[in-house]
Amino acid sequence: MPQYDYDLFVIGGGSGGVRASRVAAAHGATVAIAEEYRVGGTCVIRGCVPKKLLVYGAHFAEDLHDARRFGWNVPDCDFDWSVLRDNVLGEVDRLNKAYTETLESHDVEVILERATIAGPHEVTLASGRTVTAKFILIATGATPHVPSCPGHEHGITSNEAFHLDAIPKRILIAGAGYIANEFAGIFNEFGAKVTLINRSDVILRGYDHSIRDRLLQISTMKGIEFRFNADFRGITKNEDGSLTVEMTGHDPITVDCVMFATGRVPNTGDLGLENAGVEWDAKGAIVVDDDSRSTCPSIYAVGDVTNRMQLTPVAIREGQAFADTVFGNKPTRVDYENVPSAVFSHPPMAGVGMTESRARETIGSIAVYTSDFRAMKNVLAGRNERALYKMICDAETGRVVGLHMIGPDAPEILQAAAVAVKAGLTKDAFDQTVALHPSMAEELVLMK
Repeated sequence: MPQYDYDLFVIGGGSGGVRASRVAAAHGATVAIAEEYRVGGTCVIRGCVPKKLLVYGAHFAEDLHDARRFGWNVPDCDFDWSVLRDNVLGEVDRLNKAYTETLESHDVEVILERATIAGPHEVTLASGRTVTAKFILIATGATPHVPSCPGHEHGITSNEAFHLDAIPKRILIAGAGYIANEFAGIFNEFGAKVTLINRSDVILRGYDHSIRDRLLQISTMKGIEFRFNADFRGITKNEDGSLTVEMTGHDPITVDCVMFATGRVPNTGDLGLENAGVEWDAKGAIVVDDDSRSTCPSIYAVGDVTNRMQLTPVAIREGQAFADTVFGNKPTRVDYENVPSAVFSHPPMAGVGMTESRARETIGSIAVYTSDFRAMKNVLAGRNERALYKMICDAETGRVVGLHMIGPDAPEILQAAAVAVKAGLTKDAFDQTVALHPSMAEELVLMK
């Protein structure tokens, strides 16, 4: 029988790779994991965790203003970006250490080097050492896409946004997905003049149209400018350090910072996939089957590098399922139906299941229930900002097939409600549940 250095070698120390490593080791496998940057991956190091901390910080801009309506004699407050930035980066350092210690405590060998595929069972490290493994798991995630327009080198991505020396007075954000809208809200609350441009006239494609239209309306009211049907033509750096951006369909605009939020592409470049016959698609994503196995029988892939569903909890589930299937004698597959997601915009959005348009295409006969209201806190604060909850049901069975909302704490509320959607409950089950009053969540059981 072939002898290998490891039972499992994982390339990529993000959420999916860390979970797979830890669980495989718990099942008795000898495991090593290689990470070329920092253990924790996109979510922990330069994604959802530090971003959410910035969202919390940004909310204080409105909360401090609204506090006066609740009797608090709040003085005019200054915001020190460097304090928040450094505290957030400090928390990232703590999590990086915690993730590393967790792996080591489970007897996973952590190798802080770049690793590439040398063959079906071989991995080459940046130091030149070659190691072998019975199975290889690729969990290298994805990286921000940067358009190839002239002057693109003058822009930043979400990776660099956490390390800015100061909040720019004027920022242009390219894109209209969740990253673009989240950072638009963050920078706007921190006092920047935000302009968001997009190639089409739709933000957050794939989300329910009523919810995304409400976010567009509220964001515009907050002072965020949107320029639609705008393609980059180029970025010019001026003598004073400012940037002039030219685009189709609109006049040029001069800003202090350009941030690209134009999607993410799988991290498969120069990974050596061809050395083991691992196939990838036109977007660079590794092609896998329902068990996350690639076209090479000994190599698997999980997370954003497969471009199936770019969500951290999904990558974790995929890593767990891989380890349980291959090393735990417990065949498991991930269920991608009714996966909840959120956009931490201002205010946040959240949803699970089918959108209204998708339900009409798939089911045909549907019933749509909504609640359009102003949160009690916003009423007293004098803030004219309305929340919107929307429930889509199969008209024949009453089963809830989609639930979408925008408003304060929407992600926190949606997480619990997603259990009901996943369980296949009906609108009647919601109606029979007594409202918890006064709360925003009670609107879930009062929709008409």
